[in-house]
Order: sequence, then C-alpha cells, then structure tokens
Amino acid sequence: MEKLSWIKELVLAEQQMEEAGVVDMEAGFDPARQLEEATLDFIQDLKASFIEAASAFNQMKGSTHGHVRIYGISKTKADFMLFRNGYKLIFHLRMPGVIGVSYSAAGAHYVPGSPLPKDEEAKDVLKAAWAAFGQLNWTYNDHPINIDYLVRYYMSRFVKDSAR
Repeated sequence: MEKLSWIKELVLAEQQMEEAGVVDMEAGFDPARQLEEATLDFIQDLKASFIEAASAFNQMKGSTHGHVRIYGISKTKADFMLFRNGYKLIFHLRMPGVIGVSYSAAGAHYVPGSPLPKDEEAKDVLKAAWAAFGQLNWTYNDHPINIDYLVRYYMSRFVKDSAR
C-alpha cells in the first residue's frame, strides 16, 4: 500500500464534491479496502523476510542438498510456501485480516481455495487488529507480532522438522 494513497483519495473526493456537489464522508479511510491492502502487504513482507532468511541459510549450508526453497502459490494473490525435503510450510490468505500458517509432510497437496488436507491443517492464525487512529497491528493469539521473531521461529522449526 502506498503510504500516501489516502491523500490521493482525499483530493479525488474533494474534486468530486466541487464538480458534482457529492460528498464522500469516508474519503481517505475505507476500512475494508485498508484491511485487504494491509493483509497483502503483510504477507508480502513475510515472504520477503523468509526469502532473505532462506537465502542466508542456503548460502551458509553450502551444498545444494537440503536447501530451503520458497514458492509462490498460483491462483492466489500472495500465498507462498517454504519447501524442503518434501515438507511444506504454507502461509495463506484466509480472508482480509487473517493469514493461516499450515505445515504439511511429504505427499500432501494444497489446492488454492480448497479446504486443507487432513494432515495439513491451519495450525496457526495471524490476525490483524485495529488500533487507535485506524492503525492495523498484526497479532498471534492476541499478542503483537514482530516479523523478525516470527521468521526466526518458523524458519527454525521448519529446518528442524524437515531435516533428514
């Protein structure tokens, strides 16, 4: 989300008011749109952080065997997964403001938009929470999230669980 896109909305609303005499009382703040944009931004930030962590892991590991790979999931807006030795860690947009984190063993297949297979259930849920002045904060079990610690936790767990 552009940091100043809300100003553009204010300008357009004012121009519309001047030209047509129509006033948009929600100009500059559309909670539903803001929630959707913030969710996409957050999941893209997560992906970028995981790409950075996986790149560092792979580089320090040296050999190509057992590298962590990150893939976008087709037919989704921003879903992605970590893959290694047949194991997957999937971050999927469940709805605006809600991101599911699922883990699966070899053989399970994720089909975007369908229920997760029985061995691949959403074990964790990251949720957006409204704060003062329309700020969105991301939480896990009602606790604020720090992306660096989230990536450290899931990356460590994933590497340990997917080791052969």
